[in-house]
Amino acid sequence: MTQIISEHVDSIEEYLRKVDYIIRKKGRVILSDFNITVPQFTALQILINNGDMTISELSQKMDLACSTITDLIDRMEKTNLVRRRKDEQDKRVVRVEVLQEGHDILARVLEKRIEFLSEKLKGVTEEDKRTLRTALENLYLEMKEEI
Repeated sequence: MTQIISEHVDSIEEYLRKVDYIIRKKGRVILSDFNITVPQFTALQILINNGDMTISELSQKMDLACSTITDLIDRMEKTNLVRRRKDEQDKRVVRVEVLQEGHDILARVLEKRIEFLSEKLKGVTEEDKRTLRTALENLYLEMKEEI
């Protein structure tokens, strides 16, 4: 069955791609100010949002090989962002836990990203901001099952 695509969907996709590119580019600059890499930032977000995870679980969430995640966690441990710890119920299982420094860096990075976005939205009315937020929230709710 062929679905009729709204004339707006093509331009919405284009603008989402353009905005994503700008946010990612600015995000890399912000991350460099905090001496953290994109994969480390991603791992912190996933771990904080999902709770302590095994290397395997984090590997699946990030869609990266376990060996890559192991190296990533090694580097993050050296900068006191995370630590490995034995699972309470099964001592054979090792979980990755975010330390206070990891929580602090994530909060500071997100604060800088929000400041950047706030600056870019200065000329947008509050009503348009609400409309944009609602539209993006609805889009997210429709798409979140895909991840």
